[in-house]
Amino acid sequence: MPRKVLIVEDNEDNRELVVKVLKNKGYIIAEAVDGEDAIEKAVSEKPDLILLDISIPKLDGYEVAKRLKSMEECREIPIVAFTAHAMKGDREKVIVAGFEGYISKPVNIRELPNQIRSFIRGKRESILGGEEE
Repeated sequence: MPRKVLIVEDNEDNRELVVKVLKNKGYIIAEAVDGEDAIEKAVSEKPDLILLDISIPKLDGYEVAKRLKSMEECREIPIVAFTAHAMKGDREKVIVAGFEGYISKPVNIRELPNQIRSFIRGKRESILGGEEE
């Protein structure tokens, strides 16, 4: 059964690249360009995973994740941060904020489908740098 991924990214080039890579691997894609749109699409589309940019208009990724995790119908959807923020401590910040993991930009298009599949299958990153399956 094809899995659905909601990609929340305001940069059109980044979004189109990820959409192309994941569609080629058989994923069904929903797209959003800002925080409000992301919440609406998460509720209406019921994705298997949300790939969420942190720096998006209207509501940032942290606020979107917080709101989705507080909603009964979205609480169990894994949310993976998709961000160029790669400074020390940023990974820990997204995990503490309720994200299940972190994929940094620029994206490695060879690794991305496997990363997405791992998170859909239950991979969760921890603050200590380890991973839980």
